[in-house]
Amino acid sequence: MKPLFIVNPRSGGGRTGRVFDNMRGSIEKIVGPIDVAFTERQRHAADIAKEAAVAGRETVVAVGGDGSIHEVTCGLMQAVEAAGAAKSATRLGVLGQGTGGDFRRTIGIEHRLDRYCEVIAGGKTRDIDVGRFSYQALDGSQQNAHFTNILSVGMGGLVDRYVADMGRSMGGTAAYLFASLRGILESVEGRLKVTVRHAAKEQLQHMNVRLIAICNGRFFGSGMEVAPMADPADGRFEVITMGGPKMSFILTLPRVYSGKHLSHPDASHFPCDHIEIELENESAGDRFLLDVDGEPLGKLPITIDLVPSVLPVLVP
Repeated sequence: MKPLFIVNPRSGGGRTGRVFDNMRGSIEKIVGPIDVAFTERQRHAADIAKEAAVAGRETVVAVGGDGSIHEVTCGLMQAVEAAGAAKSATRLGVLGQGTGGDFRRTIGIEHRLDRYCEVIAGGKTRDIDVGRFSYQALDGSQQNAHFTNILSVGMGGLVDRYVADMGRSMGGTAAYLFASLRGILESVEGRLKVTVRHAAKEQLQHMNVRLIAICNGRFFGSGMEVAPMADPADGRFEVITMGGPKMSFILTLPRVYSGKHLSHPDASHFPCDHIEIELENESAGDRFLLDVDGEPLGKLPITIDLVPSVLPVLVP
């Protein structure tokens, strides 16, 4: 079968929908003939990706931002779980057209159309880990989903909300920097009850934080290197926490872009392959929201498990 390009026409502030037809000729010169499906609603990419995987499609390419990659991954993982398989038979490709571009940074693809296409045509894959999580949606229902890059709780959810409110029209880094500053000013510390398991050892922790990030990839917020040690294929999450007074948080923010924030006394790091997070001060609930691969999805409590080496991703 031809590669299937799942296009989010609303990504990049709607630019993707306006220019994709003009891009297609350049794509097919390098990749060869392709099939295209445009998403029409939220979560539509997950449905399309699942159907493609069940039909035996060898390659599915997410065309959009980190949220589009998240939805396509969810669909591919739904197909894996429905089949009871240990690994996806469908490869994930990336053609970044969104606001953040954080997952493509982790896998090392330069943000150029020809480079995306060369990676897809090259066919080299790396089997990455995926996070599977159970969470409370904003309507109170219990839901399950997956993530490829980073799931954070606290300030990250506020940032996502503010970026969405701006319509993602300012450009990636500027939008996320502005939203991050606003998120810090309006953030609160959450008192968390955290159960962590790593290498079959489990422990319970209580912590006060403004942000806790469960990292499969290195970057979030359009280039913030929140977890410089993260490797999406090493069988572990890197958990980063940040807390402290608001002014200290603001002064630390620029250091996140260089990955130097972890030397700050209000930051900490530990690995895990399973984590459960509960919010003990319920008054912070409306400020302690989920940020999942750049998308605001829901709130605590949450349970997260690592699924190792399950998704083949096309890489340079």
